[in-house]
Amino acid sequence: MKEFMLLIRNKIDHNKDWSQEHQQSFLKSCELYINNLIKDSKLISAQPLVREGKIISGKTGDWKEKDFNETGEVQVGYYHILADDIDEAVEIAKQNPEFAFSTTARIEVRPIKTKETTTAFVYPNKHLQEK
Repeated sequence: MKEFMLLIRNKIDHNKDWSQEHQQSFLKSCELYINNLIKDSKLISAQPLVREGKIISGKTGDWKEKDFNETGEVQVGYYHILADDIDEAVEIAKQNPEFAFSTTARIEVRPIKTKETTTAFVYPNKHLQEK
């Protein structure tokens, strides 16, 4: 099994006009999606992201910090999953409820590098250390 990150992107205000019932239906769909990934031993972690924060840039001694105030597309959450290959990871991503509830959702499917080939350094992973 390989590790993949599903980076969920959407318009920052894509759900502003949702009714309470629609919002609850979406959340229940996310819970079902997560529970199915757990049942299939495919989920390492998943979290939504709050749509506020800080953006930091620059270099040591010359930092720039500003409030996160994007108005377009933002990352709204992530899923850290296990899959046999990128094709399976894509199929898992296609089942994400974002697509059923929003026409502006996008999911970036990215393999995770777990080890440096040139130095053999293995990146820490609490999930794998617990097994």
